[in-house]
Amino acid sequence: MKKTKVLLVEDEPKVAASVKAWLEENDFVVEIAPDGAVGQYLVQTNFFDIILLDLNLPFVSGYDVCKTIRAVHPGVPIILVTALGSVEQKLTGFDAGADDYLVKPYDFRELLARMRNLLKKKPSAPLAEMPDEMLRVADLEINTGFKTVSRAGKAIDLTAKEYSLLEYLVRLNGRVASRHEIVEAVWDVNFDTGTNVVEVYINFLRKKIDRNFEPKLIHTKQGLGYFLNVLPPA
Repeated sequence: MKKTKVLLVEDEPKVAASVKAWLEENDFVVEIAPDGAVGQYLVQTNFFDIILLDLNLPFVSGYDVCKTIRAVHPGVPIILVTALGSVEQKLTGFDAGADDYLVKPYDFRELLARMRNLLKKKPSAPLAEMPDEMLRVADLEINTGFKTVSRAGKAIDLTAKEYSLLEYLVRLNGRVASRHEIVEAVWDVNFDTGTNVVEVYINFLRKKIDRNFEPKLIHTKQGLGYFLNVLPPA
């Protein structure tokens, strides 16, 4: 059986060695990049099943490495594993394309659980073989293959997490999603639910998707959550 190939981008040699040893004990194949420049080179010349990425790296920042990974390998899971743990740093990491965020120090068992959770969600077919799909609500259009969004024919530029949240809401076909459901679907189950990240991103989307358009599509159901749909006239 083919082993899961991991890229670990970590500039602390002792940390990298201990994580590598532990992952190999759990049947992973691990390659280490000791700085951001090497990490950026490796993701452009190799394929990995999952990437563990520090943020505070020499030469090239983890945020820039994350953006490169997402551009070259859109479907590869990325976990930011870093001591930088403020809400702003997490949001910046998610905007760069990360799927999950783990703050040091951490328990190896938690890292393994998060890795398995993301690997389970990976598409079974190569991205090149997956057909594009158009999602539409009123004059809002999403091309899921190219990850593009437009409304009334006007292109709308979204960050990676804004796009993920929008696509999730559209696919619910008008059903209300609770804050917890949104966190699980868009930020994964282990994201810190003590923050107001959902409210922040709903507000970002409203500014881009609804502010200059009619009808309004993103709605709040007080005490229950959010939904996206065309509401009938009051």
